[in-house]
Amino acid sequence: MWSKLSKAIIVSAKMGGGDPSLNIRLRKAIDDAKAVSMPKDNIERAIKRGTGELEGDAVEEVLYEGYGPGGVAVMCLALTDNRNRTAPELRTMFGKFGGELGKTGCVSYLFERKGIFVFGEGADEEKVTELALENGADDVELDEDGKVQVTCSPEAFSDLEVAFDEAGMDTEVSEVTQIASTNVDLDESVSGKVLALLEALDDHDDIQTVSTNANFPSESVSE
Repeated sequence: MWSKLSKAIIVSAKMGGGDPSLNIRLRKAIDDAKAVSMPKDNIERAIKRGTGELEGDAVEEVLYEGYGPGGVAVMCLALTDNRNRTAPELRTMFGKFGGELGKTGCVSYLFERKGIFVFGEGADEEKVTELALENGADDVELDEDGKVQVTCSPEAFSDLEVAFDEAGMDTEVSEVTQIASTNVDLDESVSGKVLALLEALDDHDDIQTVSTNANFPSESVSE
């Protein structure tokens, strides 16, 4: 877990600088690290690696694509300092659960990059909607859990992130991710295998987000 969070801090500091008061993405990455008791020294080293004050292997974002059981599409955003390590590990993991790591472009056409913000229970839907639409959001709706969800283009994400932060609106989720254009319905015989693959990928130290076009039976999701 610390390795995953450390890489997020490194990339955030590299992209937006090492001052968390001026870099929202970095501040959130630090908050996530503190939430799991990552030592202060580890956090500071990660920041300095991102800003170049400390030497270390470069961490880069890499998008991996593949197929899960039943032919469902899977996309994984990785932060890695060694592609030659990450790719074989993911290839083995896909194979273990009945899937296959594919080539670049094999499933990306089935997804669209979108910014997502999800607010916790009790969020003021009217206030969120007003601020979201004023700052370039595409849509505001209640998700299946009754929480306010805002979607936007990747280009509008930063403006919305700043607007929500300045308004003191805390989000449970704020990320740019891959959203499936259409979903593939799964039956019980396959859904468990797909869930196992997705959970294993999510647990991998290099993987930050996992997206799929699988539509699970309600029984599988609730288990």
